[in-house]
Amino acid sequence: MSITVKDVEHVANLARLELTEAEKEQFTGQLNAILKYAEKLNELNTDGIEPTSHVRPMYNVMREDKVAESLPIEKVLLNAPDEEDGQFKVPAVLE
Repeated sequence: MSITVKDVEHVANLARLELTEAEKEQFTGQLNAILKYAEKLNELNTDGIEPTSHVRPMYNVMREDKVAESLPIEKVLLNAPDEEDGQFKVPAVLE
């Protein structure tokens, strides 16, 4: 598979990019170089290798939920820039 200038023009059009002729040629060459490098992966023998989504085994690293006391409201609001009636007060974003 190789990328043509027409392919680059199509993608540029989808991305609403205006490319010069020099840029189209440059990107065509760069994308073809990337594809050529990626084709080297086809040379690898992957028989018997199970597909994975991560290089290392991943496990659920979440802790169990534990019921605990909440912080007192006074302590929570200590670092609040502004508070009103025991709640964080923020600037209005709607009129």
